Amino acid sequence: MFRDNTKKINIGNVTIGGGSPIAIQSMTNTPTDDIAATVAQILELEKAGCDIVRCTANTPEAAAAFDKIKEQIHIPVVADIHFDHKLAISAIEHGADKIRINPGNIGGKEKLQEVVKAAKVKNIPIRVGVNSGSLEREIVDKYHGVTAEGIVESALDKVSMIEECDYDNIVISIKSSDVLMSIKTHELVAERTKYPLHVGITESGTIWSGNIKSSVGLGVILHEGIGDTIRVSLTDDPVEEIRTAKLILKSLGLKSGGIELVSCPTCGRTKIDIIGLAEKIEKLTSDYKDLNLKLAVMGCAVNGPGEAREADLGVAGGVGEGLIFKKGEIFKKVPEEEIIPALKYELDNWGKQ
Repeated sequence: MFRDNTKKINIGNVTIGGGSPIAIQSMTNTPTDDIAATVAQILELEKAGCDIVRCTANTPEAAAAFDKIKEQIHIPVVADIHFDHKLAISAIEHGADKIRINPGNIGGKEKLQEVVKAAKVKNIPIRVGVNSGSLEREIVDKYHGVTAEGIVESALDKVSMIEECDYDNIVISIKSSDVLMSIKTHELVAERTKYPLHVGITESGTIWSGNIKSSVGLGVILHEGIGDTIRVSLTDDPVEEIRTAKLILKSLGLKSGGIELVSCPTCGRTKIDIIGLAEKIEKLTSDYKDLNLKLAVMGCAVNGPGEAREADLGVAGGVGEGLIFKKGEIFKKVPEEEIIPALKYELDNWGKQ
């Protein structure tokens, strides 16, 4: 597996690479210098299961806010830098646990050296970020368009620029909004480097289309053993990115813990609002991050318990009622309005019976 052999990198108190657990990332969408709003959003991301958060350092005030933000949160924070090397240095000096730059647009070799020097003092990683939309004209011309090979060449060129500054505390991020190109890009770069890889399908879209594209792309990439950290990029609340990322990892057997919800599709046998019930139960289970169990929501009492026999806990809907079952065995019948409280009781007391 590629990720078992990548270089171990410390980002604050989180270790990535070398077979470490895959870290989930997101990015705040608040003005970073609005410290109260940024902290509030990061705390929500932490609650959802975010391991590393990135904030833009697009102004002097934003770059100077990192130390104040870090005082109030519990996960590492990454400074996102574009073009201005002074902002990168300021963010480092104010406590950023990692910086994200494109060495090709930071202002030249001397300015890059200044940034690397500052990173060395703090011994923080530099994430080299290259997107399909930011390829140099000469690379595009060489490959007659935007290609996976071109993205990889550009990224590794940027990595070598940092290595020439005698620094190898590096993470690589190469992204495309094209799913197949992203897959090929990561396959190519994983063969050519030992640096840990941050993977994602960039600009994937809204919560509907973005989740589908991210699940397909990240599912393939991660299943091939590639990727040390991930971000699901959605045009939505960043908390939704964390929820999707966790489910992708759990579906691939790359993350444990939390409740796995399974629910049946609707059919003509359904005599209960299975869609509404499943949504309510999904919301309920999101608060039980320390429980590791499978919960089934089935639409009828005919096949429900049998089809969900592998579930630890579940409910099968009837006419105005629900059958609560454990390990496929029915043990309680409750009125429809008591299904949620009954499941909550079981979850609250799981392992105590």
